[in-house]
Amino acid sequence: MLIRLLDIAFSFFGLVFGFPVLVILTVIGFFDTGSPIFRQVRVGRHKKPFTLVKFRTMRPDTAHVASHLASASSITPFGGFLRKTKLDELPQLWNVLKGEMSLVGPRPCLFNQEELIGEREQRGVLNSRPGITGLAQVNDIDMSTPELLAETDAKMLQSLTVADYFKYILMTVTGKGRGDRVR
Repeated sequence: MLIRLLDIAFSFFGLVFGFPVLVILTVIGFFDTGSPIFRQVRVGRHKKPFTLVKFRTMRPDTAHVASHLASASSITPFGGFLRKTKLDELPQLWNVLKGEMSLVGPRPCLFNQEELIGEREQRGVLNSRPGITGLAQVNDIDMSTPELLAETDAKMLQSLTVADYFKYILMTVTGKGRGDRVR
């Protein structure tokens, strides 16, 4: 309950105070790709679908696949900057505010990532809200290793404290972890 209250407070204030940055990045993204906002249906809590919102980092004609299956040549120069600074994740604060995500939790996968979904179901990971960051992300574990990712997600969820919540957010903001790899 406390973590949900922190999610609401941080996402609300992040959206309010970050609004000028969101507008600037949207305008630059419009010139970069013509379509600055990326929406994709992802697996949410209890396998409920939700639409994840991010800044677009790849060309609009890029196939909708997991990042580790996409080609690095699909990333635009501005998209590379957004990924490196993790600013591409800012619009997900809206998903957090709506209750579809948490700031800290397992990264939401695509419905076609059946192996990962199965591994997460076995470990009860899908009973929690997906998150923007977490233990796997700060340790460079991505969706290319489904079993390890699901194990790491489960480990994090079983022992998640408020201190861990802040630690994972701080580690992400300060640059720990690269996010999902792109080949």
